[in-house]
Amino acid sequence: MNTAELLVQCLEKEGVRYVFGLPGEENLEVLQALKNSSIQFITTRHEQGAAFMADVYGRLTGQAGVCLSTLGPGATNLMTGVADANLDGAPLVAITGQVGTDRMHLDSHQYLDLVAMFAPVTKWNAQIVRPSITPEIVRKAFKLAQSEKPGAVHIDLPENIAAMEAPGEALSTGQLEKVFASFSSIETAAAAISNAQHPIILVGNGAIRAHASEAVTNFATQLQIPVANTFMGKGIIPYTHPLSMWTIGLQQRDYISCLFERADLVIAIGYDFIEYSPKRWNPEGTIPILHIAASPAEVDSCYTTLSEVTGDISDSLQEILSRVRRPDKADPYVTEVKASLQADFEYYANDAGFPVKPQKMIYDLRQIMGPADIAISDVGAHKMWMARHYHCNQPNTCIISNGFAAMGIAIPGAIAAKLVYPDRKVVAVTGDGGFMMNCQELETALRVGTPFVTIIFNDGGYGLIEWKQQNHFGESNFIKFGNPDFVKLAESMGLKGYRVEAATDLVPILKEALLQPIPTVIDCPVDYRENLLFTQKSQVLGCHI
Repeated sequence: MNTAELLVQCLEKEGVRYVFGLPGEENLEVLQALKNSSIQFITTRHEQGAAFMADVYGRLTGQAGVCLSTLGPGATNLMTGVADANLDGAPLVAITGQVGTDRMHLDSHQYLDLVAMFAPVTKWNAQIVRPSITPEIVRKAFKLAQSEKPGAVHIDLPENIAAMEAPGEALSTGQLEKVFASFSSIETAAAAISNAQHPIILVGNGAIRAHASEAVTNFATQLQIPVANTFMGKGIIPYTHPLSMWTIGLQQRDYISCLFERADLVIAIGYDFIEYSPKRWNPEGTIPILHIAASPAEVDSCYTTLSEVTGDISDSLQEILSRVRRPDKADPYVTEVKASLQADFEYYANDAGFPVKPQKMIYDLRQIMGPADIAISDVGAHKMWMARHYHCNQPNTCIISNGFAAMGIAIPGAIAAKLVYPDRKVVAVTGDGGFMMNCQELETALRVGTPFVTIIFNDGGYGLIEWKQQNHFGESNFIKFGNPDFVKLAESMGLKGYRVEAATDLVPILKEALLQPIPTVIDCPVDYRENLLFTQKSQVLGCHI
């Protein structure tokens, strides 16, 4: 057995089902080993797509997604998706080929110091310099990638080491024991909640990673405390729940801002600063905060905590709940805010404007998708509307890149989602800018048999940047571009293409597209005049506190 074969044996031991990547000269040994493995290698059209697939696979499963590239440009192409996984807390293991160790002291063709290059975008990385250490490196890589807070790790394998005879065998994986919060922190938290008049719960992706949905919902319901989620915390409590105040994080005032301006205590559960800076909702640092998470809070002048309840989230919430004494009746003001949110959402149900308003597009999508179906949002102006208007009943049913906010994630991410959940509907929601960054992976989707729908918010430009420019300067520059005929492009790839020509077209087209046995593309012109209208509305929003 050579090192590459031992590496693949270790991946099998870790339960790896897929490796996403591209073949190259310096990873030939690994590819040959994968040929005889139970692991399915999925050949992608670009390394960035491979990394995004591994990224979303890790986020949906909690098990590290694996991507593979060769050295040099293959590895640099991989970096965007690796960085995205690391900042978004998705477990990922990236493996790169490398020149032989006998060439590293020379100026060698395509050689880069990949360990140094990946260091800033990973939790840990290492080069396999001796065949015998392969099992330890792989085990450590997966352990770190999957430990809280999850993230990306990187393994670099020189081609001469890959071909060497390798002693040893894969190490057993083991299991991490739960860690429980101290009773003193729980007592402090319970007292603070008991004394608060207007508390609010802020839930982040850490609560989803901890599978704490039931515990959070029960905690909020029993104590009658409203819940706001970050972009990555969607679905932690069903959006139809009367205490679900939907999403915070738009960087503009919205109905939910009224509850934070009124709050005398924020209960932050599984919240990470990278999801939405505390400076945005606690600019003066005056609101008291309880931090309930698996990891201690970071230091920030706007996030000074009364107590840090660090340990298993579900257990912590149960222990706090048993000690809190507060009225269990609904707050009329919370009910009023929820009614405003609901009315704003429903306002666009029958809007017939064309091009289609983004709110209408997302309203229709929400009506078609079931509670467990998955939407993968790309990055752009549509992401802000997806964050605000696409509400979830279950965790991990709306995947948004928010820590790194990388364009091009939607289509590769949808492939991963369909591999994990082949029986669910999956929709990639993207702008025309993001679509053109990784649309080549639709061929991968067709080849590997992952039928999903891609809906394009088509405005012929970089809509989010135009929105920002208009806000800052009252004009926009350098954001417009031309597009191909997306329907013909889809058809040329063997897919099914649709074009929306009236607002009433969208629902029947979506229904038909979701029934297709092949990937489909829906081209829908979008009216982004709504962007500035929303900004203007948020500036005059009044809170009757």
